[in-house]
Amino acid sequence: MSVEIRPALPSDAPQILAFITELADYERARHEVIASVADIERSLFSEGATAHGLICLRDGQPIGFAVFFFSYSTWLGSNCLYLEDLYITPEQRGGGAGKQLLRHLAQIACDNDCGRFEWSVLEWNEPAIQFYKSLGAQPQEEWVKYRMDGEVLRAFARG
Repeated sequence: MSVEIRPALPSDAPQILAFITELADYERARHEVIASVADIERSLFSEGATAHGLICLRDGQPIGFAVFFFSYSTWLGSNCLYLEDLYITPEQRGGGAGKQLLRHLAQIACDNDCGRFEWSVLEWNEPAIQFYKSLGAQPQEEWVKYRMDGEVLRAFARG
């Protein structure tokens, strides 16, 4: 059962949205998914898109995906790779696909001279935390993530 990782294609947009929805269900946030297939097509595949997608396949069948983008570290003076989402279907977990997908992303980071490869994980997601630690990743507990979205973002932007 071979694993293949390839860049996502516009024709993958429905599958990517399905994976996003499955991930949101797992993360207890299905109600927050408002993206459509058209949104995925526009944000990942339009001219000038800044996010990138990967599809993970086993024996030619999609079993997961990753979405990432490049950020920047002023302290390092270099680009960084930020993993927005990584998902492997539950029945395919434990077979090495997640590790291969992360390694593929690490290679992309190295190929692009990135000084860091970063992502976030929900504090209650102990299986993911243990998996990431087993790979040598370390939590950055001194940083607190902040967010503005929806009407709060629009109101702040208006002044």
